[in-house]
Amino acid sequence: MFRGNHPTRIDEKGRLKVPADFKRVLDESYGQRFYITSRDGKIAEIYPIEEWEKFENKFAQLPSMHPGVKKFLNTTSYWGQEVEIDGQGRLLMPGLLREAAALKGDVAVVGSLNHLEVRVLDDYKKWIEQNPITPEDEQALAQLGL
Repeated sequence: MFRGNHPTRIDEKGRLKVPADFKRVLDESYGQRFYITSRDGKIAEIYPIEEWEKFENKFAQLPSMHPGVKKFLNTTSYWGQEVEIDGQGRLLMPGLLREAAALKGDVAVVGSLNHLEVRVLDDYKKWIEQNPITPEDEQALAQLGL
């Protein structure tokens, strides 16, 4: 389970140094392969390949011509790339996604249960400040049993 925000940097070659707390989870629970993708070209999503394959198995059971299925698969394939973590705990971020999302320098690496999200640190901070949890959000979560 991935949780919390661990800011780090993406180096000039496009490599993300996985923060130590997340690296520990990866070493204990997952292998060396990952699928890095995005749903919007702004936020990179890093899935251990085992977690991504769970998505693939669910999608394989759905009608392939369904517009939503097709759109999701096309989008995540466009941005996506399978990568392996190197010996220094770094992941090479896909160039197309790195460029579109302006992922360079300081980034937030945020745990999102079964995957990590990578965002430009300053942009993420602004988004959090501009989108506080509202009473309506709390009510919607309560309706979900949370």
